[in-house]
Amino acid sequence: MKLALSSTLLASSLLTSLYADASVTANIGATSNYLWRGVSQTQDAVAVQGGVDYEHESGLYLGTWASNVDFDDETSYELDFYAGYAGTIGEEFGYDVSYLYYAYPDSDSDIDFGELKAAISWRWFSLSYSHVTNAGSDVATAPWDNEDMGYLDAGVSIPLSDSLSISAHYGYSTGDVVTAWFDTDSYSDYSLSLNKETEIGAVSFTVSDTDLNGDDAKIVIGYSYSFEL
Repeated sequence: MKLALSSTLLASSLLTSLYADASVTANIGATSNYLWRGVSQTQDAVAVQGGVDYEHESGLYLGTWASNVDFDDETSYELDFYAGYAGTIGEEFGYDVSYLYYAYPDSDSDIDFGELKAAISWRWFSLSYSHVTNAGSDVATAPWDNEDMGYLDAGVSIPLSDSLSISAHYGYSTGDVVTAWFDTDSYSDYSLSLNKETEIGAVSFTVSDTDLNGDDAKIVIGYSYSFEL
């Protein structure tokens, strides 16, 4: 009886500590076009999105996020789950190691997949690399390897004022999955964004393009609002 009581008290203490030293936030938003690595996930249509995040002061974080999608089949939404650890070295260097799982619960195909990601940052600059893992059998079918996809992401975000910033991004996708999806072994995507923080949320204006054949530049307007739970 004493052991059970002690275990209960210990578990309660750990949970209290986890919540006392952490924050839980939620976000909702909408975008005129949901782009993933420069490619529309909604057939160039509007997307409504939102998620919940838990962040501990130790650097541990986890969360979930959802959006509608349109792949010209029965798939109607994406549900992501992620966890990671982020920290800083000194005042200007940062690092982040994470795992992200992309799920499509109502898809008729086995297209769920995960990604491992490592990122570093310095002041306004960031660099990351992601690689696909534990992919569904329909992500890329034979003869392609359904877990052979890497993504290099470089970005810079420069503050123009306390609430206004401009950011630029370059991404490079390569591997068998890219070949299966786009009939090329690699492609680049790039974008330029103007971001504004307001009392009622964040607004962004983005121009994005890729070097995929037949792909045109896209203008995307986005809005998101975050709040504590």
